[in-house]
Amino acid sequence: MPHIRGLATLACTILGTWEGLLGTFTGPLTNGGSGGAIYAYIFGWVGCFANFMVLSELASMAPTAGGQYHWAAMLAPAKLQKFLSFITGWFAVLGWQSAFAACAFLTGKMIQGAAILGNNLYNALPWQGTLIVWGSLSLALVVNLLGGNLLPRIEAVILVVHILGFFGIIIPLTYMADHNTKEQVFLSFKNGGGFATQGLSWFVGMTSCAFAFAGGDAAVHMSEEVANASTVIPNALMISVGINGCLGFGMIIVMMFCTDADLGGTLGKATGYNFMGIFMEATNSVPGSLTMCAIVITIYVCSLMGLLAAASRQLWSFSRDRGVPGWRLWSQVSSTKQLPIFAIILTVTIAVLLSLINIGSNTAMEDIVSMAVSGIYLSYLTVSVLLFYRRIRGDISLFNDNEDDIVNVPGAKLVWGPFHCPGIIGTVINGYAIIYVSIVVFFSFWPSTMDPTVETMNWSILAIGGSVFLAIVYYVVRARHIYKGPIIEVSL
Repeated sequence: MPHIRGLATLACTILGTWEGLLGTFTGPLTNGGSGGAIYAYIFGWVGCFANFMVLSELASMAPTAGGQYHWAAMLAPAKLQKFLSFITGWFAVLGWQSAFAACAFLTGKMIQGAAILGNNLYNALPWQGTLIVWGSLSLALVVNLLGGNLLPRIEAVILVVHILGFFGIIIPLTYMADHNTKEQVFLSFKNGGGFATQGLSWFVGMTSCAFAFAGGDAAVHMSEEVANASTVIPNALMISVGINGCLGFGMIIVMMFCTDADLGGTLGKATGYNFMGIFMEATNSVPGSLTMCAIVITIYVCSLMGLLAAASRQLWSFSRDRGVPGWRLWSQVSSTKQLPIFAIILTVTIAVLLSLINIGSNTAMEDIVSMAVSGIYLSYLTVSVLLFYRRIRGDISLFNDNEDDIVNVPGAKLVWGPFHCPGIIGTVINGYAIIYVSIVVFFSFWPSTMDPTVETMNWSILAIGGSVFLAIVYYVVRARHIYKGPIIEVSL
């Protein structure tokens, strides 16, 4: 059974902030520039800290695999409990399924970019990238289906790579690259999207930094496989945001000091990733650059395995509570492996189908990233608002070890868990989390340019809106009769 070290490892490697920044590096640089990217990262880190404080408090109150949709039912007014829980569950499902697909997309495209870096005669075709994505998904599927102690062991190894690989990249960059001045790094801004103001451009680019912090609640969805979850889960969440925040900040500072004005030049454009061009400019060595790229790609591949575990558990939990069509199948657990095999297979299948978009659109990845950000952050927003509502009303009692009554389930007494930020400080942090998440959700639907074409338009709002509309239709027609909210198990 996982413990604090194992859960912190899972949370750290899935969050993977410095690797996530490299994968979505283009966004804040195009709309923000060097200085804008740094301040966007700081804004995202502080906002993420506040958001994770809220999630940690909720996880301490009710550590369940359902996470956000369970908390929505627990905190919502009686008349809205079932509906808000249902919609929050759909936000989380959409966000996690998109996040898994986005990570697979990034992994496949990075491998293809590394091939271009190693052989400039290679003509990268979209269908080839899709096949590489499928290969990455197949590896993640095999590891998850094998079950047992294999995934925790891989995650433990990759945590070492996550930390040592960070130094394996910043040390060569720092010593081998030409350095920009402090003014160029901290006072350089760019409005590459042609927006009306620099501030508007900055907010659009900032959402890429938010993606680097998305999905850190993965440990929450493993709650039912953890002993002493009410303290282990919150600690794992806060450790992950602390470690990843520091590593990500160090990476973005080094990258800004070591990049030229052309942000990786033609090689960065050819590979699709500016950081690959920056590596090459710094080292002037193809083998050296490929080695640095291999570190990033390895972590992405292993993060994909952890993401599949978390996304499938979240889907399984919501299916167990009858929140999705076909719930009887997706909620089944293998009697031999004790794994939600059908939920795992469905999660991979969705990613496989989404990867087909890549064949017809070069900007498909940006839309899937936006779907991941908006879906996950909408689920964060719902529970943050509900907790704030209960907080200012004084509806939540202090934690008591001798509490015998059933608490923290829909309709029952609300009690703070062992992890709690009391008083006005907790209220301010909760309020800031709401403001931050609202900003991220709003700008996650914006295109990267002021005058988008059909191809460059951000269609994530259509995908999320359409999915939520269908979910509401399903709720009205069917789910309101069978979905009763999260299933609660109590000891008698």
